[in-house]
Amino acid sequence: LVTLAAGGFFLLGSRVRVGVTAAPHGSRSDNEALRDAIAQITASRAEVEKSRAARQAIEARYASPAPPLASLLASIASEIGIGIPETQDRQPVPHGKRYEEKATRIKLQRVGMLKLARFMERIEQSAFPVSITLLTIRKRGVEPDSYDVDMVVSAFERKPDKASPREKAGGGE
Repeated sequence: LVTLAAGGFFLLGSRVRVGVTAAPHGSRSDNEALRDAIAQITASRAEVEKSRAARQAIEARYASPAPPLASLLASIASEIGIGIPETQDRQPVPHGKRYEEKATRIKLQRVGMLKLARFMERIEQSAFPVSITLLTIRKRGVEPDSYDVDMVVSAFERKPDKASPREKAGGGE
């Protein structure tokens, strides 16, 4: 008996040639499988980089915490010429382990549609992750271009990552 690299036992004679030709064929298919795997990894690098860039953009947006919503909304409203007679902060709502939503309900009275649109546009364009989560617009009786608005504006914050027990003890490495 003769043992070949392919792992089989063959008798000496004509069967040895079959065993010898089978061993290189197996390594060719292994090499082709490795080439295919390398090609797939190379092709997926672009997707991984795109995903990594999207994650970094999200982390950058949430890097600085949003200011108190009432003061942010008041400053935007004063720039546009709208008065906010009533604000009400709501309890923070957790979203998963890392994010928290802080909401403020505001009421606007006798607001024109153009000013309201500019106000909402400025909220959306702020540098913070802020969105309007509830909007109710009611037309005021016979007054032209006059609306009462009830709005909930939410700011989303990312909680800081917790330090590992080793980092807390002072051993960085």
